Amino acid sequence: MLSGPNVILALKVAVIAVSSLLLASLIALARGNRWLHGRINIVFFVLTLAALVSLEVLVRFIDPELFAYFDPETRRTLTIHLCFSLPAAAILPLMLYTGLTHRRMVHLVLAAVFGVLWIGTFITGVFYLPHGMP
Repeated sequence: MLSGPNVILALKVAVIAVSSLLLASLIALARGNRWLHGRINIVFFVLTLAALVSLEVLVRFIDPELFAYFDPETRRTLTIHLCFSLPAAAILPLMLYTGLTHRRMVHLVLAAVFGVLWIGTFITGVFYLPHGMP
């Protein structure tokens, strides 16, 4: 059933799943396997992009009132979450490009910024956004 709480729950599951991929990617890198690191990051990028596009289509075209039940506190929490997740999403294509073209220094700087933003995205999205009705 398409409801705000179900969508939030699905997004939480998606964030946990792609975060697991990100962790696997970092483990591959730590073990010196840059090729596997890159391949996992491509999958991470594609899945994250698919989730973002799906959410936008859902909220903009299919059901614009999907999250109308949010109270002011939940809207504030969502705003804080978006302050992390939107810049992280904007950095993703740059990270993919710099990684695939071996621009190591730029990639590392972007990776550090992305890491901070992704931790904020994970914490605010998984632990603070409610997936139940008020």
